[in-house]
Amino acid sequence: MRDGPAAAPSRILGVDPGLGITGYGVVETTRGNPRLVEAGVVRGGRGSLEKRLLAIHEGIADAIASFQPTAVAIEELYSHYERPRTAIVMGHARGVICLAAAQAKLPVFHYAATQIKKLLTGNGRAPKAQVQLAVCQEFALSKAPEPPDVADALAIALCHSFMEKNALCQQHIITDSANQSLSQAR
Repeated sequence: MRDGPAAAPSRILGVDPGLGITGYGVVETTRGNPRLVEAGVVRGGRGSLEKRLLAIHEGIADAIASFQPTAVAIEELYSHYERPRTAIVMGHARGVICLAAAQAKLPVFHYAATQIKKLLTGNGRAPKAQVQLAVCQEFALSKAPEPPDVADALAIALCHSFMEKNALCQQHIITDSANQSLSQAR
């Protein structure tokens, strides 16, 4: 944890995992103010599962090397009971993304889709268009990033940025309260 609001900026790599298209967004936060650094996609291609996973791993490892994030934020695994295979495939993609982060010795933070939506829009069941609008407003973009996986990755990075800011605020409040108590005790 950093020492307060004036601490060094954090750089978050948000990742929306997918076997075909994995979206990523890099957000730098200074004093609680997020700034868009870069966003794009890693394509898994059309080969065997192993080749697609390798492409995702290499693409995320390249993004980590290029943008030097201090943390990786990724959406938690979710599966609809009618499509369990989707969860299995997503688990593979998440696994190689987490591996790339671990190889770079980066912490990985996992967020539920409902938590991301709630933090960005105030509604945990917000439609994709509302989340995209929140991303556009936060970064003053004239239109939503394409493909939608990129906007989702930026939403995940923003979620972590907001959570980090809240943690810093809580730490600051606790520190101020403790300092005040010490001053009164003297």
